[in-house]
Amino acid sequence: MAGTRTTCAYCGVGCGIVATPTGARAAEIRGDPGHPANHGRLCSKGTHLGETIGLEGRLLHPMIGRRRASWDKALDLVARRFRQTVAEHGADSVAFYVSGQLLTEDYYVANKLMKGFIGSGNIDTNSRLCMSSAVAGHIRAFGEDIVPASYQDLDAADLFVLVGSNAAWCHPVVYQRIRARCDAGARLVVIDPRRTETCEGADLHLAIRPGSDVALMNGLLAHCRAAGLVDERYLAASVAVPDRFWDTLEQGCDLWSVARTCEVEAADLRRFYELFAQHPRTVTLFSQGINQSLRGTDQVNAILNLHLATGRIGRRGAAPFSITGQPNAMGGREVGGLASSLAAHMDFAPENCANVKRFWGSPTIARKPGLKAVDLFRAIDEGRIKALWIMATNPAVSMPDAGAVRAALARCPFVAISEVMAETDCTPFAHVRLPATGWGEKDGTVTNSERRISRQRAIFPAPGEARHDWWIIKEVGRRMGWADEFAYSRPADIFREHARLSTYQNDGQRLFDLASHVAIGNAEYEAMSPFRWGGDAFADGRFPTPDGRARLVPVSQMPLQAPLARWPLTLNTGRYRDQWHSMSRTGLSPRLSRHREEPLVEVHPEDAAAFGLTDGGLARVSTPQGASLFRVALATGQRRGEVFTPIHWTDRQSTGGRTGLLPRSLVDPHSGQPGFKSTPAALEPVTPDWRGFLITAEAMDRPACLWATRVAVPGGTLYELAGNGGAQLIDARLPRGERIESVDRARGSHRVAVLRGGRLVAVLFRTERGELPPRDWLIGQLGAEGSAALLAGAPPGRHEDRGPIICLCFDVGLKMILAAVGSQQLTTVEAVGAALSAGTNCGSCRPAIRRILDENRNAAHG
Repeated sequence: MAGTRTTCAYCGVGCGIVATPTGARAAEIRGDPGHPANHGRLCSKGTHLGETIGLEGRLLHPMIGRRRASWDKALDLVARRFRQTVAEHGADSVAFYVSGQLLTEDYYVANKLMKGFIGSGNIDTNSRLCMSSAVAGHIRAFGEDIVPASYQDLDAADLFVLVGSNAAWCHPVVYQRIRARCDAGARLVVIDPRRTETCEGADLHLAIRPGSDVALMNGLLAHCRAAGLVDERYLAASVAVPDRFWDTLEQGCDLWSVARTCEVEAADLRRFYELFAQHPRTVTLFSQGINQSLRGTDQVNAILNLHLATGRIGRRGAAPFSITGQPNAMGGREVGGLASSLAAHMDFAPENCANVKRFWGSPTIARKPGLKAVDLFRAIDEGRIKALWIMATNPAVSMPDAGAVRAALARCPFVAISEVMAETDCTPFAHVRLPATGWGEKDGTVTNSERRISRQRAIFPAPGEARHDWWIIKEVGRRMGWADEFAYSRPADIFREHARLSTYQNDGQRLFDLASHVAIGNAEYEAMSPFRWGGDAFADGRFPTPDGRARLVPVSQMPLQAPLARWPLTLNTGRYRDQWHSMSRTGLSPRLSRHREEPLVEVHPEDAAAFGLTDGGLARVSTPQGASLFRVALATGQRRGEVFTPIHWTDRQSTGGRTGLLPRSLVDPHSGQPGFKSTPAALEPVTPDWRGFLITAEAMDRPACLWATRVAVPGGTLYELAGNGGAQLIDARLPRGERIESVDRARGSHRVAVLRGGRLVAVLFRTERGELPPRDWLIGQLGAEGSAALLAGAPPGRHEDRGPIICLCFDVGLKMILAAVGSQQLTTVEAVGAALSAGTNCGSCRPAIRRILDENRNAAHG
C-alpha cells in the first residue's frame, strides 16, 4: 500500500492511518484498512489531520528567554540547573510534568532519568487528569492496571452500557462500531447527566445526578444478587469477597432509594436492571464522566464489582472497558509515567525498587511515589519544587484552578519546556524552550485503549532544529553525568530496553510482559505490525494478585452536596467533537473549526430564563476559583441546575472560554485525579454595547475587546467580536489597503472592507442594534476581486444559507439537511447520506442527523 502506515494523533482509540506526502508539508490522510483498531475508519479529526501539519506557529529553534540559542547552550543550561537544584535542595526539589502526547520511547527515557538517576518520583503526566482513577480502580480490583477488554468484545456484545462517555463525539470510531452491533440487535444504555449525541438511538438514557454513579451500580449489583444473577461459581474460583460485603452493599440499594439518589424515574431504573439481566454479554464502557470525579476510583470499582460478581469478565463480549482520552495514555502507564508507579507496572515495593535499580544500573532509585499533578503544582507555588520540565502539554490551560497554576509557574526559579509550538499559555513562564518534533515527524510506538501497541512513523523530516523528545531527554541525562546509561541512538534501542524491563524478575507476576519483543531487530522494529500485549486477559480466571484472585472492593455512595446560595449551579466540562485539548493542532484546521466556532455555555432554557440569559448572548460563568465569558446556547439536554462548558479555548484563541480557570483543585483521595465534573458555579448575563465579526486574510493579533474568539477559516481567520467601546482601536488595526465603508447611524452599524490590488484582504462588520449577516459567503471572498456586494454581506440575488455545519466532511449545514428532508421526503440517516453525502465518511455526525430527523418527524405529527 502506498504511503506511510502510522497512528492517529488524537484519542486512545489508536486508529491506523496511511499518510501519503503530497508536498513539502502536505499529505493525503486515509484510514488504514489493515489496522485492527479502525479497519480504515477515521473520525473528523483524523480525517483532517492533513490541515494541521504545516509549520504555522512552530517552535523551530532552542530559545533561552526570548533569544535564540544553540542546542548545546540550551541543553547545558537545563542539565546545569537541574543538577545544581538537586545538589542544593535534594532530588525532590525538581519535577517533570509530561504528557499522553509523548511516544512510549519518550516516556521511558523521561521516567528513567527522573526515578532512576535523579532519584525522585516527581514525574507525573497530564494523563493524571483523565484516566488515573481507572488505573487506581484496576489495581484495587485486579492487582495490576489491566484493561480487560478488546475492540473485538464490541463485535460480540448484546448490551452496551456507556457511563459518563460521549463516545459519539470523543471516541467516534468506537461508537460507530457499537452502532453497527446495535443495528444487528444489540441494546444500548447511556448513563450521563447530559443528553448528548451519544444518546440518539439509545434504548435508554438515564440522566442521573452527577456523582451518583456508585449508588446506581451498587443498586444494580444488589438487584442482581436478589435475582440470582451473581455468578457464585466464578466468585468461588476467582474473586475474593470481603466479609460483610453483601450486607454493606444492600443498605439503601433498593430500587426506590437508588431512584431518589440518582434523580431518575423508578420505571427507567427498573428497565435498566431488566436489560442488564437479559443480556449476559455486556460491555460497560466508561470515560471522563466516571474518572473526573472526587470519587472517581470508587465509581470505577463499583463498575468492576458488578462485572466481577456476575462473571461478565474474561469472556468475549463481556467486560468493563475504560476508554482512554489521549493517544498514548496507556504507553505512559506501562513505563511508569505516573508519579504513583515505578516502572513497567511495578509499584514502589522495596524488592521492585531494588530490581529496577539493578536493571538500570542506576546510582539511586525513587523509593516512594512522587507528587501527583495537583500536588506538584501546589508544591511549586509553595517553593518546594524549584526546577520544572514540562513536556508536550499545557498545564496553564488544562489543570484545574489554572489561574493558580500560572501563579505557581511565575514563581518557579527554573522552568524548561519541550514544545512543538512557539507560543502557548505556558511559554511566558519558560526560561528555556526546546523545540520538539510533532505528529508526522515523531518515530516510535503508542499503546491504545485495548492494550494494542502500534508504530508511529515519521512522514516528514524534523523541521528547523526540532528534535525528538527522547533525544532531548537523553542529552540532558548525558550532560548530567550519565553518558553510558543514556547512549540511545534510535527509538528501537529504547523499545528493546523497555521490553526487557517488562520481563525482568517478572516470572508471571505481572501481565504486562513484552517478552516476544525483547530481541526485536532494528528492521523488525521498523516493520512492526500492531500487536496486543496480555492477550485475552483474565480468560483463565486468574489475576495478578498474590492469591490469583480479583477483589470485590466495598464502595458506598457519598452524600451529594446541595446547591449553594452563592453558587447555585453545577458546572460540568468536556470536549467538543472536532477539537482536541487546547487546539494547538486542531485550531489550525478551517474545517474542524466550523462545527463549534466559539466556546459555549450550554444551559437549560428554564435556567436561562431564571438567570436572564438569551440564546446567542454572552454570560459570565463564575466559580470560587475564577470567572470567564462564554456564548450562551440553550440546550434541553442539560439537566436543570447544571451547565456545560468545553475545555479547549485558551488565551491564544479567545478573550473568554477559559474553562480551566473554573474547577476546584480538589482530587480523588485514591487516584489524585481532579473532579472536573461537579464544580459549584454561578451565571450572569453580559450585555455588550456592540457586537460584530472580523474576517482577515492576514495574520494579526487578537483584537482587544470584551469578546474576541479566533478560528481558522479557508484563506484566513474569523474573529467573533463584542465590546463596550474600543471599536475604533480595532478599525485602526485592520490591514492596510483601500477601504470601502458604510455607516448606518440608526442601527449603530459600521461595515468596512479592505482591498489590496482590488482583492479582498479583510472585512469588519459591527453593529449596536442591527443584524449581522452569515459569514460563509464573505469568507469565500477572501482573496477574490472586491465588489459592491461586500458591504451587503451577500451576493446579489438569492444566497443559500447552509445553517450551522452538521457534517464536517462534506460541509453540509442544518438548513441543507432540512431542505432535503422536506423536498425529498427523507426519513432515514442513510437516505440523507445518499442525497447529501452527510454521514457517509467518518460517521461522527450521524447521531445529529438522526436527531434532526426525529425532531422533524415530531414537528410534522405535532
